[in-house]
Amino acid sequence: MERISCFMICLWALFFKTLGQIDENKVTRFVLNYSKTQDVRAEAVRSILDSAQYIPEIIERISRPAEGISWKRYRKIFLTNERITKGVNFWNDHESTLNAVSKDTGVEIEYLIAILGVETYYGEKKGAYKVLDALYTLAFAYPKRANFFTKELGEFITLSITQNLDLYNAEGSYAGAIGYCQFMPSSYRAYAKSFDGSKDCDLVNNVDDAIASAANYLKMHKWEKGQKVAIPVNKIAKDISSSQLYTKPKNTIEYYRDKGYLVEGQIQTDLVSLIELDNEISKEYWMGFHNFYVITRYNHSPLYAMAVHQLAQAIRTLRN
Repeated sequence: MERISCFMICLWALFFKTLGQIDENKVTRFVLNYSKTQDVRAEAVRSILDSAQYIPEIIERISRPAEGISWKRYRKIFLTNERITKGVNFWNDHESTLNAVSKDTGVEIEYLIAILGVETYYGEKKGAYKVLDALYTLAFAYPKRANFFTKELGEFITLSITQNLDLYNAEGSYAGAIGYCQFMPSSYRAYAKSFDGSKDCDLVNNVDDAIASAANYLKMHKWEKGQKVAIPVNKIAKDISSSQLYTKPKNTIEYYRDKGYLVEGQIQTDLVSLIELDNEISKEYWMGFHNFYVITRYNHSPLYAMAVHQLAQAIRTLRN
């Protein structure tokens, strides 16, 4: 009896601790705001949130993202022989769709494949968290980015209505990203595109829609067909100031050459960025072009963009 009482006390303690993580004032404000702006009964919105669960693991995971590690370790995750080979197989299996989408959007096939390869291992790892739980947890128990995730929670509820997603059971990443492309709900609503031109677009189960949507995302962010993405740089000077390291092209190649960052040959471009990657013992440097910056619109980390670029090149090389 004493053992049972102790067990119940522990359960109640855990229950109240969990409740304490959620900012109920923010929940109430969300209910009222969504109800008003979307013309939905407040009771219905409250019922949706009452079904969501707070997941402590999600807070732990978002607090230590993969992009926080060194380039050496990050590269080992995504630039494996297995992932490159599966990329070639994906190309062979979906060549017709890839050819059509690439021709329509101007985005090279290898980059479409590499994005899906980095995001979800070509659709095999789309995430195992309920999207509603993930966004509920981050919107109301992660103050650092509460505004962003609160907006995404509203977008997801709307998305579930407009695209027939299962509001209560749809699964995705710990951050609430969905499907092959790992689009956040707002991106899903803005950039998802059906391959066959129909109104509904399924990025969870339809690989053709996923390819078309990834391409549409890059196209809408002004991907330049046939242009360079990044090239390696030889450094013969001291490290440049961190204030001059960014992914958006802002300076000329001559600007960086004058500072001791050299590239071979003549490159025809207006502006580039300088990318510094940490290999733990040493550093490597790249010049990023406009298309490199476009990839960072998908994920702002230069590690991510470089992984996509190098995976794309490796897939193209192996297939050839």
